Amino acid sequence: MFVLFPALALLPVLIYLAAALLPAIFLLRYVYQKDALEKEPAGLLLSLLAMGCLSAFCAAGLEIVGESVLGLFLSPESPIYIILLAFLVVAAAEEGCKLFFLKLRSWNHPAFNYRFDAVVYAAFVSLGFAALENVQYVVNYGLSVALPRALLAIPGHLSFAVFMGIYYGRARQFANYGDAERSRRSLRAGYLTAFFLHGFYDACAMLGSTLSSLVFLVFVIFMFATAFRALRHEAASDMPITPFAPPLDPPFGPGAGYDL
Repeated sequence: MFVLFPALALLPVLIYLAAALLPAIFLLRYVYQKDALEKEPAGLLLSLLAMGCLSAFCAAGLEIVGESVLGLFLSPESPIYIILLAFLVVAAAEEGCKLFFLKLRSWNHPAFNYRFDAVVYAAFVSLGFAALENVQYVVNYGLSVALPRALLAIPGHLSFAVFMGIYYGRARQFANYGDAERSRRSLRAGYLTAFFLHGFYDACAMLGSTLSSLVFLVFVIFMFATAFRALRHEAASDMPITPFAPPLDPPFGPGAGYDL
């Protein structure tokens, strides 16, 4: 009985952690299993998760500053304030920090030699971010937020990462070809795609009106379906990102097997 009491005291903590972390762990496993040609080093993947957690801290600091600046010009009750907050503060900071730490850790890593690697790396950074954010939400607001966040927020972060990762892989391949301009354009396209999707997601969720809630539901279904189809397509059509690889296909469009 003496040993049992400390274990029982830890039980609520373990339940909260499990509720917060299991959705991210499930999706991490799903993405990892899709990487069929060459598995990534465990050390690199763990460090990318850590980069995701670090990006969450950095983004939080930027969001505090951005929210304060935005509040100088607009009332927090204004719909314009909410939309600008969603796009120019939250989405810009979070996706920018994710891309910064993703590139910092993986761009020159020798294991980055297949195109689907980029999607795996982006997913691990984004889900590391989402896992830490989810722990904060569950601890602060209780288990009632665990299910909606497992169904919406965690897959949302993965969806943003899939689109960023697709362009990130193209950017690395263009760089290997010596085409610096197209590499930069692909990086910008990856960031802007994730930024727009994240900002639209947050704006609809934060506005809270009947119309915005309906738009949010339709948007989420479409985004999740497209993202998971894109992920499966990228895994199935994986290829080396060397100067001797076949020509690049467009990331999106009729020839890519999915539309956005």
